[in-house]
Amino acid sequence: MLRFSGAGVSDVGRVRPHNEDSGFVGPYVALVADGVGGAAAGEVASATAAYAFSATALSHFLDPPELLLIQAADAAQASVRLGVQRDLSRLGMATTLTVLVCDGSRVVLGHVGDSRAYLWRDGELQQLSRDHTYVQHLVDAGQITAEAARRHPWRNVVLRSVDGDPDDPGLELTPVRTRAGDRLLLCSDGLTDLVDDGRIAEVLRLADPMSAAAVLTQSALVAGGGDNITCIVLDVVEGPLVVGDGQLLGAVRDAANIVDAAAVRHH
Repeated sequence: MLRFSGAGVSDVGRVRPHNEDSGFVGPYVALVADGVGGAAAGEVASATAAYAFSATALSHFLDPPELLLIQAADAAQASVRLGVQRDLSRLGMATTLTVLVCDGSRVVLGHVGDSRAYLWRDGELQQLSRDHTYVQHLVDAGQITAEAARRHPWRNVVLRSVDGDPDDPGLELTPVRTRAGDRLLLCSDGLTDLVDDGRIAEVLRLADPMSAAAVLTQSALVAGGGDNITCIVLDVVEGPLVVGDGQLLGAVRDAANIVDAAAVRHH
């Protein structure tokens, strides 16, 4: 059966005072969340969503990916909403969420915001996610080119996110055709704003996922490191079922950043 074998790195960068990115790397689920709105507790939003999503995913081990993604995203929304209700100074906090889930035979991408997912196969890099940004909307409408979008002053204006709104449409779900030997990348815009696809593809040739994640992060730091940087590199491998939780990255490593709606319901 198929699963992920990989590793990730999350770095505060050279400019931001703290890390508002969160990540999770497991054998059947991996995610990146990038907090939106520094003054409104972006680190709480990303950590809360990452924790709620990964905990829900682990408790629904090997469920159909689409069902798992919907259930876990609902848990993330509920927890972020509770985080705002507990402290109204967090009003406006939100996070991107880009997730890959495998049930042993199929991989599905769940995505909202401007973090990204890529597939690297036979030396070719393909972007799997579509940015939910104002600038991407301009590109889709033919008003600006993709190259101009990279330099646009509003390129980080996110139109969709996990913000606790119960009426939010949720994650955009996309089946990903994968096979053993493929490599997948999840990353925050701290990488993609500074490192182009050519360099990303070049680094993904490195055999070890941890080395690839570390070199990608270093590439963004060398280019200025103007934002938090999170990179998760996953190899799609075939083998027996494994049981394990996973690796936490970034803001979600600090329990003080996590608002756990599930714990509240149980009391």
